[in-house]
Amino acid sequence: MSNLPNCPKCNSEYTYENGTLLVCPECGHEWTKSEAALEATARVWKDANGNELHDGDTVTIIKDLKVKGASSPIKGGTKVKNIRLIEGDHDIDCKIEGFGAMELKSEFVKKA
Repeated sequence: MSNLPNCPKCNSEYTYENGTLLVCPECGHEWTKSEAALEATARVWKDANGNELHDGDTVTIIKDLKVKGASSPIKGGTKVKNIRLIEGDHDIDCKIEGFGAMELKSEFVKKA
């Protein structure tokens, strides 16, 4: 069994080396070993002001956010308690009163 990292794009375990590159046969993504080492380090999430976010923090939404399928937007100034940080484009998983469970981008919140 090889000790190569999974593909950072599709998380496939079938990666292989091609010269100095690591390649994923499933999605075709190519990356270098130095990029793989950087991705292995812990990610730091930051709010709109550059403050570091952690699981369980309370944040405040800084601007009105439109929600698909909802009749009204989430108003700026809404407090969101007990956030959970996740990987991806929308990197905050939370529950907002009146809207339910949703994911937010960290660039639209500030630490409360």
